[in-house]
Amino acid sequence: MIKNNHDSNYYTSNNEQAYLDLLRHVLTNGTEKGDRTGTGTLSHFGAQLRFDLATGFPLLTTKKVHFKSIVYELLWFLSGSTHVDYLQQHNVRIWNEWATAAQTARFNRPEGELGPIYGHQWRNYGASKRVDNNDGICQSYNNDGIDQITNVINQIKTNPNSRRLIVSGWNPSEAEQVALPPCHTMFQFFVADNKLSCQLYQRSADLFLGVPFNIASYALLTQMIAQVCGLDIGEFIWTGGDCHIYQNHREQAELQLTRNPFALPTLTLNSNVKDIFAFEYEYISIDDYESHPAIKAKVAV
Repeated sequence: MIKNNHDSNYYTSNNEQAYLDLLRHVLTNGTEKGDRTGTGTLSHFGAQLRFDLATGFPLLTTKKVHFKSIVYELLWFLSGSTHVDYLQQHNVRIWNEWATAAQTARFNRPEGELGPIYGHQWRNYGASKRVDNNDGICQSYNNDGIDQITNVINQIKTNPNSRRLIVSGWNPSEAEQVALPPCHTMFQFFVADNKLSCQLYQRSADLFLGVPFNIASYALLTQMIAQVCGLDIGEFIWTGGDCHIYQNHREQAELQLTRNPFALPTLTLNSNVKDIFAFEYEYISIDDYESHPAIKAKVAV
């Protein structure tokens, strides 16, 4: 691992130690702050982690991370869906807290419908609203927005030197129309030496619960897009804005920091898949994943 001259920034190319160093840094030096959920946090602003995807898949080993949920959530995002029924069909419950009738009623939506979150922004950005009932309330959108995923893949294939290989999850006009506006807000691809790399900017980073999912999810997405574009894999770079540990996660974080990491696992994709939207759960597998036991913690809603 290499550190730069600022104690707050961490860089790594081959394992999860940099993540653990960031977790320890925030636990030790973070500023106590209030937050939207009322839970309270230890927070630090600005950090970066780098992972060389050719040397291992960045699925944390100091606690077991539920890879099934990561895969199904990513496939759900890519489908453009914003209703949790797909996740629930596969027993993935990570969005349930924001999909209750009480949460969705705040926006005049039916239970389970989350509104313009990731799938909408990735596949139908800026779409016009559709009124679905007699009282003039918008519950869905027309299919006339920008399909950013299709566009960025076409750009990678046809103009790999472009500095505009960007997907935005943040739409200011819709950020207040959902219970949880996108935390991972923008990602950019970079092609060099026939390798595809990706950098994510995450405005709000729940270091203990959320970030391990986010790192693995975008590393997976990068490898999927590399395959469909006929490229090798490069790096995944994670950049965090408000990096925080919730006060009710402190003991769990301390426990995780007592554990030594194992070697990272490897990711295998079905090599026959050449369309990003043709991937299915069965086409994605993780091999040689050895981890410490899971550590449970309550999500802050």
